[in-house]
Amino acid sequence: MSRIAKQPINIPSGVDVKNNAGLITVKGKNGELNFQSSPLVTIDIDNEVISCKPNNESKSTMALAGTVRSLVNNMVVGIAEGFEKKLELRGVGYRSQVKGKILNLTLGFSHPVEFAIPDGITVEAPTQTEIVVKGADKQLVGQVAANIRAYREPEPYKGKGIRYVGEHVVMKEAKKK
Repeated sequence: MSRIAKQPINIPSGVDVKNNAGLITVKGKNGELNFQSSPLVTIDIDNEVISCKPNNESKSTMALAGTVRSLVNNMVVGIAEGFEKKLELRGVGYRSQVKGKILNLTLGFSHPVEFAIPDGITVEAPTQTEIVVKGADKQLVGQVAANIRAYREPEPYKGKGIRYVGEHVVMKEAKKK
């Protein structure tokens, strides 16, 4: 069996988890998330502990049990604490500003870029060169951050663009005469 699937998931206080024939529902202070589990994996909820077990011993089913366990754990952590990704803008004149459900980006194009913030995600701009993406759904937080970064990925010569905080961009040497 997958080593990940063997680890139990502890349910923190304030989080309610229900299993209705494979539909896992997690409710808490950060909202509600749903996940339809595979029929090849059994999910048991006992005394504030969730465990995932494969229904047979095939290699693919054991791997699927580890995947399901990770997805359910991400739901529980997201509802209890939430996830966040931090982005930084580097470049002369690069700015960000949040207005309602729209993120306005000035990235050196001839026009400003307007990014519509999806439901379940909050985007903050503490300074003009920082963006913080927060939410309960780990996959959605990562996808929104990747979509924002895709407008202007860091280029390898000057390092200008949008990057994750702490991301290392390999710089190239310029041409020499």
